[in-house]
Amino acid sequence: MPHPTTYEATQETFDALVLQPPGELVVVDFWGEGCPNCEVYAAAEPALLAELEGARMRVVKVNAYQDEELARRFGLFGIPTFLLFRDGKLLGKMSQYYGRDYWLGVIREHLPPSA
Repeated sequence: MPHPTTYEATQETFDALVLQPPGELVVVDFWGEGCPNCEVYAAAEPALLAELEGARMRVVKVNAYQDEELARRFGLFGIPTFLLFRDGKLLGKMSQYYGRDYWLGVIREHLPPSA
């Protein structure tokens, strides 16, 4: 089974990448350059996704500095912020990256049930 796929989104592609995939957890990673906690998450991301191999999910990355409209749309005040969507609905939000165990726990809690 493959690792979850990672996509880069802009204002133009956001809704198609995030709101349209059915039956999949979509984790939106709002990040920005020069953000130390964003860099910590980015370094950990490949190992995190490897642990979620086969999960019905995707990660959609949004540069909050380049796409400020999207950050404003969701009322974000700090990065990294992770928004969790499934079937077009916002399920929850993680502000900041608190480490591997916490991140994986929240993601696993929101994954769709196995088919």
